Amino acid sequence: QVHLVESGGGLVQAGGSLRLSCKAPGRAFTTYTMGWFRRAPGKEREFIAAITWNGGDTYYADSVKGRFTISRDNAKNTLYLQMNYLKPEDTAVYYCAAASGGGWRTRNDYGTWGQGTQVTVSS
Repeated sequence: QVHLVESGGGLVQAGGSLRLSCKAPGRAFTTYTMGWFRRAPGKEREFIAAITWNGGDTYYADSVKGRFTISRDNAKNTLYLQMNYLKPEDTAVYYCAAASGGGWRTRNDYGTWGQGTQVTVSS
């Protein structure tokens, strides 16, 4: 099983950028499809992006497509989420997760979660 630790959250003005990182010590990281989710206040945790084990395929929610980029560096056991053109509605706690099977779109497809990192976008 993989252990996940997110970092990189913070406060940014609308239109700005942030890059989130998710460190996963251990060799198992390279075998997992990885994803990013977020939970805004009063809302359910929602899918943001996913990337297959070798980075060959990426998937995005419509709400972030064209603004966010998911990537990974398997040599560093690290997952990234580059967030550009941030909007106030992007304010949420962001979580990285490791998929437990073949799926990638829903929360139930992921078996291991990080503790989350807060992103706040001011208008």
